[in-house]
Amino acid sequence: MTPIEFTLRGDHITLDRLLKATGLAGSGGQAKAWIAEGRVRVDGASESRKTAKVRAGQVVTLDQEARILVRAPQEAGAEGDQA
Repeated sequence: MTPIEFTLRGDHITLDRLLKATGLAGSGGQAKAWIAEGRVRVDGASESRKTAKVRAGQVVTLDQEARILVRAPQEAGAEGDQA
């Protein structure tokens, strides 16, 4: 399984939105159904809260087939922005 890297825009994203934003779920409803069915894990633990906050450094898996690595947002001017 090739991991999907997802970079946050803020400090967190809800679990259902993450599944949709990565393209794994075709809709928010599908993402919520997968979570309710127990198909989603966060850091290896089953997660049933659809709006659980996922933060940088966490790993989300769907049915052991898809793996999402959540990254921190890039800081403005961090690399190569020298005046």
